[in-house]
Amino acid sequence: MELKTEYEFTLPKGYIDKEGNLHKQGVMRLANAKDEIIPLTDPRVMRNKAFMIIVLLARVVKRLGTMESMNTGVIENLFAADLRYLEELYNRINEDEVSVRIKCPSCGHGFEKEFGSLGE
Repeated sequence: MELKTEYEFTLPKGYIDKEGNLHKQGVMRLANAKDEIIPLTDPRVMRNKAFMIIVLLARVVKRLGTMESMNTGVIENLFAADLRYLEELYNRINEDEVSVRIKCPSCGHGFEKEFGSLGE
């Protein structure tokens, strides 16, 4: 089974660039550890934790419409509905909860156990 690392999306509203072009279709890639660590050192995130999602999305959105490179300026200027959409997509594709089938060593009864985020 091949691991899917890129996900296509369509923004509900779309990003309007400086020339007035509307960009709705895009691609987001799976995040890696560096994507979640590097933003923590960004001065904007240090001043305001809410900026974390802006920096994070600028790292993982690979393409939006005809724009091949993302930056925080693009993400900052998304409509609120589009930002929420991308944040939800990010959370869904990078889901860190794992469900494992385990068996009780005493009685042999099998059940599913969910493991959440580190540090929970």
